[in-house]
Amino acid sequence: MIREITYPCKFDGSMQSAMAYFAEGTEARPLLVALHTWSGDYTQPCTNYANFCIANNWNLIYPNFRGPNWLEDGCGSELVVSDLEDAVAFMKAAANVDPARVYLVGGSGGGHCTLLMAGRRPDLWTAVSAWCPISDIAAWHKECINTRHKGYSEHIESACGGDPAVSEHAAKEARKRSPLTWLPNASGLTVDIGTGIHDGHTGSVPVSQAIRAYNVLAAPEDRISEEDIAFIVKNEKIPEALAAHVSDPAYGTRAIYLRKQSRRVRLTLFEGGHDLLPWPAMEWLSRQTAGKAPDWSAGKPAPETTEQTGLAK
Repeated sequence: MIREITYPCKFDGSMQSAMAYFAEGTEARPLLVALHTWSGDYTQPCTNYANFCIANNWNLIYPNFRGPNWLEDGCGSELVVSDLEDAVAFMKAAANVDPARVYLVGGSGGGHCTLLMAGRRPDLWTAVSAWCPISDIAAWHKECINTRHKGYSEHIESACGGDPAVSEHAAKEARKRSPLTWLPNASGLTVDIGTGIHDGHTGSVPVSQAIRAYNVLAAPEDRISEEDIAFIVKNEKIPEALAAHVSDPAYGTRAIYLRKQSRRVRLTLFEGGHDLLPWPAMEWLSRQTAGKAPDWSAGKPAPETTEQTGLAK
């Protein structure tokens, strides 16, 4: 069963907490590094990840990575990056890990950190799956500041040491903690990005955050224009020229409104809000292997017992 552990972190010599599952047997098995959301920590329930890993005999670590993102030590800090490097190293030393199948997944704040780690340490991962992610900290601060989501702008100011629009120190911190700064390094990594079309309306993160992350990794001719991004964000609809005419059984009854794949990145906008869909994430990751071309085919339907839910922030 999944259990609480601690593992050593080189940045400050501390022992950091995590939940973990160690695959049974002597055969090398995949490793999933799963990340909590923006306001969570390692005690946030990770049932969907744990159930998949137990059922499929995967190794799992669900680390604290310095806790909620309003903390200076959290929110994509150097300690966060170092802690996640150490989480992978610990599991490779403590478990039978298949080096060709090391995966990273997260939604919301976990999606932010998934994309950040894709750019900071692309060599660690076979593939990463980011859901309703924040890709630009300063932009999200501005998007939240005069809305019902203003608490997130306050979190950013707490983590970055001020308002990024006013303080150069805070602006520098926001850039350092933003995936967009680092994602050009991930051009050789297989990356899947998904978000609900209504996020930013029913949820807290405008879909532009996901789209711009896709644009960094996509070929120039495959990028989504700023005009089209603005249309999607405002109208919660896809311009006809971009509309998807595909179905993916892994998404169940949720319609897919936009799907674009370019180079080694894919973007999916589906019916939903601030949602991480655990089955499409895990089913897709399970088909990716280092040294092979990415598998972008449609997924298999979820087992009847699998929940497809939104995210706690």
